[in-house]
Amino acid sequence: MEKSNISRRSVLQVGGAASLAAAIGLAAGQPASASALLGSKPKATEILDLGPAVVQFSLMSGLLVGDVLYIGSRNLEPVRIIAFHVPTGKVIGQTELSNGHSIQTLAADPSGRYLYAGVLQKSTGTLPNLFRWDLNSLGTKATAIGYIGDRDVRDISVAPNGRLYAVGGGSSTAPALWEYNPATGQVASLGIPDAGATLARAVAATDATVFFGAGSTLNGGSGASRACLYAYDTASRKFTNVTPSEILPDPSIRDLAVVGDKLVVSSAGSLENAKMAALSLANHSSYALTISEGKVAKSFAVMGDNVYFANETGLLAYSLASNTIAAVPYQGPSLGEIWGVDVLGGKLLVTSGYGFIAEIDPVTGTTKTTDLGEAGAPSDPQSVMGIAAGAGYVYVGGNGVIARRSLKDGQVTNMRAPGEAKDAIVVDGALYTGQYSGQGIWSYDPRNGKPITQVADFPKEQNRPLDVCWDDSNKLVLVVAQADTEGGGSLWTYDPRTGKKGFFVNPVDETQLVRAVASRDGVAYLGGGLPDLGGAGTVVAFDPVKGKELWRIDPGQNSGVAALAVQGKYLYGVSRKGTVFVIDLPQRKVVHQADITSVSYGFAALVTNRGAVYGVSNTHVFRFDPKTFEVATVVADIDGAWYSGSHINNDEDGYLYTMRGRNLVRINDHPRR
Repeated sequence: MEKSNISRRSVLQVGGAASLAAAIGLAAGQPASASALLGSKPKATEILDLGPAVVQFSLMSGLLVGDVLYIGSRNLEPVRIIAFHVPTGKVIGQTELSNGHSIQTLAADPSGRYLYAGVLQKSTGTLPNLFRWDLNSLGTKATAIGYIGDRDVRDISVAPNGRLYAVGGGSSTAPALWEYNPATGQVASLGIPDAGATLARAVAATDATVFFGAGSTLNGGSGASRACLYAYDTASRKFTNVTPSEILPDPSIRDLAVVGDKLVVSSAGSLENAKMAALSLANHSSYALTISEGKVAKSFAVMGDNVYFANETGLLAYSLASNTIAAVPYQGPSLGEIWGVDVLGGKLLVTSGYGFIAEIDPVTGTTKTTDLGEAGAPSDPQSVMGIAAGAGYVYVGGNGVIARRSLKDGQVTNMRAPGEAKDAIVVDGALYTGQYSGQGIWSYDPRNGKPITQVADFPKEQNRPLDVCWDDSNKLVLVVAQADTEGGGSLWTYDPRTGKKGFFVNPVDETQLVRAVASRDGVAYLGGGLPDLGGAGTVVAFDPVKGKELWRIDPGQNSGVAALAVQGKYLYGVSRKGTVFVIDLPQRKVVHQADITSVSYGFAALVTNRGAVYGVSNTHVFRFDPKTFEVATVVADIDGAWYSGSHINNDEDGYLYTMRGRNLVRINDHPRR
């Protein structure tokens, strides 16, 4: 696969007039000429390929070994590790892995010869999710060493004796502690220490003890465990709960590191700020603890007495001697989401999710940055999040970036934005996004020349926005969200005219997240559900100004709502198990339901366009007849490269925008009247 090296400041030239002539195809797979698209009476559904949606070197981990920083990619295919030589500021090698979509964790063996990597993957099974790269020969490819039974590897640690320990989650069972023995080549489960945990994100090992940190980072609430720290004795092969009592209310353990004779522990904050603790390795009940700044505390690096780490806005230093935390002076650009903190030559090396490396003097804060694209990192199309279109632009959310595409000339500009734009809309030319994680609503107006900025914030535990729509009667941006660690969800409102915001927690109930929102005549229709496929899926009619429930109905799908849309007097809903239901709003009753698993199962999105409701799933674009509600395929095998569920949106001219593979496509469809 040919790679292109594109800086974060570069502009990718795609689409435009050239695309009209070269990239048009019919839904049936037959070629179409530009004149067919531009003609006054097109007869069939036309698809215009606008090219790769989001192009960058996206990353999710960083680890220094010697003077080379190894960086794991995120949402790129194939997944890869690059080797960035710090003294020269150049990428000097890379390797591609045979499986996975992202690398969240890296670790080196005690000799520094081997680099281990654990990957996140799309499905459970027996494909490898643990790999090893021989750093003495960067030209050789990393090899698979096996797999842990948990789908995603979230953290790995190598003990001084060379044994590798891994933790993660994403499978149907609670997370286990896993061990790889390089002497035998075997990967084995050492057991599940906490049956109520939903995800393990931290592990640290000595020869005698392995520490396992978990909790309810995902799928919290409903009886899921909170923060839990276990010590596994390698001799007795038994687990002991050693969680500091002050950390127990927090949702999970976030990071661990062995520092001298202490274990440094951080919790993930939610209702409270994150906490830092230093436990004695000799006596786990003896520890010092302090409250940190912000909700995040991860990526530990030791220099002298200080443990440096990242929160959601920058760098902090935890003094082991005084048990205090202080901000690190910093003079430089926003670091965005930080995926690695290391120490070299008295400087801090920060791996930024914005695609650059920052060398920071921890005393003065002076900073040197190196753009990884300019250093030789390969930039490729990534899987994406939300899509919005209007006023001559299409916006596509990626990791730490929103790609803005001009429909006039095809130019694409990557705009930095923290986290991920999970969904978005364009209203009167301005973009409004729901930003994960816990970033609230952000806005960008291409007419004023200002960068994208946060316009409304909300409680951090309401961290995962899922759907955004416009309430034209009340002139409000509506966003619905999921609280990953606490369970339930919320409705957010924002008035662009006044800047006033509203917030309503658990408008469905205390367990259902709010996955979908649609609006008609000033009423917000909210679609509930649980994180998994089954269970409740209540629809609630809600006054977004007064914060008052008007009525509710259970459509009887035995599944969460995936998407909602209003056309005329009807509210259309698609469930995550692949059914459609239609509610007559004046009568407040379900008047139609049908199985649509042939075109949709799991995540989906709906939009009203040209008098009909359109939908997209991971596989199809489809349309409902406004009279009979019958479903019809518009584009088969769309197979969009989505990171967290499919999306579809439209512009003022009635063009639809979604993904086909890793490319953005524009669909011109003409529903029957």
